[in-house]
Amino acid sequence: MTPQIHHIDLTDIDAAALPRDRLTLDETALHDLTLSIAAHGLRQPIELFAFDPPPATGPRYGLISGFRRLTATRNLGHANIPAFLRTPSDGAEAMASMIEENEIRADITPWERASILLTAIDAGLFDNIDQAIPRLFPTYDRFRQNRLRAVAEVVQHFGDHALTDPRGLSQQKLTRLATTLRAGLGDAMLVALRESSDTSPATQWSLLQAIIEDAEAEAKAPKLHYKPGRPRHYARVQNDLTVRRERTKDGWNLRFTGRTANGPLMEDIMDYVEDMFGRRQ
Repeated sequence: MTPQIHHIDLTDIDAAALPRDRLTLDETALHDLTLSIAAHGLRQPIELFAFDPPPATGPRYGLISGFRRLTATRNLGHANIPAFLRTPSDGAEAMASMIEENEIRADITPWERASILLTAIDAGLFDNIDQAIPRLFPTYDRFRQNRLRAVAEVVQHFGDHALTDPRGLSQQKLTRLATTLRAGLGDAMLVALRESSDTSPATQWSLLQAIIEDAEAEAKAPKLHYKPGRPRHYARVQNDLTVRRERTKDGWNLRFTGRTANGPLMEDIMDYVEDMFGRRQ
């Protein structure tokens, strides 16, 4: 049986009733959709659920899917919108329906997909990641579940502000970050980002990639004997001076950052290195 289409007043819809898995709207795509709706009408109704019990005031329906369609219709100044009314058993099921629809229709990035897991947990819908994944992504096999879990760990660690464009990171890059994070280099990666004045995505990735390659090389190399607590990937030697080691194709760099990382300090360090190897001139 074809579900009944209802025409719901826009003022009666709460678009934020559920956490959304789309963190941003592509302005060009939204513009094109708005022009299409203006010319031909809305081809696909949105999906809503009724609040139970109905509130005394305010919107009576929560949005499940169709955020872009709802936004475009509001931008056009329409009074109502065609909608299917769904009856999810709880908030978790409503979120699963929203994610299922967007998995088909929208290009959700790996970062956004993992973010919605954490948002659902923060909203109290689930206790942990392992409980959330099978409810929100029931079609995922074990491999895809493990990959999603790894990306969620990266999102948890870096948060919303450490990376300039986390949504631009590919699944492969996020998986490598997760492996490096599990190797215990999470703090080193945050220090590298925090100590750099260049916050462009390309530079941020180059900083992270050096640490990733260091971790990958260590994992492949024979076990080396270090003192307890080593190897150290960075050291804060003063409040305003940080030293971080960085693997390169040809060897290693020691990167000094901070207010006192100046020319005279570099000369002192060069003297110390020459003294250590008995080559001071």
